[in-house]
Amino acid sequence: MTVLRFDNVSKQYPGGHAALADVSFSVAAGEMLFITGHSGAGKSTLLKLIQLAERPSRGAVLFSERNLLKVRGGRIAHHRRNVGVVYQNHQLLMDRSVAENVALPLVLRGMRRGEIGKRVRSILDRLGLAPRERALPSQLSAGEQQRVGIARAVIAEPAMLVADEPTGNLDPTLSAEIMALFASLPERGTSVLVASHDLGLVKRMRKRVLVLDHGQLVDDISPEDLADE
Repeated sequence: MTVLRFDNVSKQYPGGHAALADVSFSVAAGEMLFITGHSGAGKSTLLKLIQLAERPSRGAVLFSERNLLKVRGGRIAHHRRNVGVVYQNHQLLMDRSVAENVALPLVLRGMRRGEIGKRVRSILDRLGLAPRERALPSQLSAGEQQRVGIARAVIAEPAMLVADEPTGNLDPTLSAEIMALFASLPERGTSVLVASHDLGLVKRMRKRVLVLDHGQLVDDISPEDLADE
């Protein structure tokens, strides 16, 4: 089953800058893969199209066989509940505690308070954040804030998780733990797409890799091909 498909997708911004040009690929349900490329290659734009933060200039983005161009109004929020997002700048609610930030996707889904508490405690413990559950984001280090953002993105077990440089502020040990967490999500049915310029990390994960260069998809590397390098 395919959860995401890009069909000849191009994105051009005002002024003529082409962020993506005729990009086509698909992601299977329960697949983890990486997207890499130089700064400005189009990685962030591609992720924004999946979140409906941007719309393509040409081509089609299909999510669970639904053309996202046709998703409008209140259906946008419904779509975004199926896409967990790990942002570079965290985007945490600064007046809410760690636990409250992480619980937000479950609250929006109307989950029972007892179940929310159980899930929040589990993910905070898994990410080493349990001692900080009552802290405000301003009281956390950059690395801790990033882990809170990751916890919030994965707690609802979305159909797909997209992450933009999720380990940029983390030390190598914690980076490996975060990647192990991401790698476990497909077992629960969540597809994972990670944008990263850390080629060493990408190669160690032995997952499929999409390579962007100036907005074009120039390579689609299988795990088997990575193992031969």
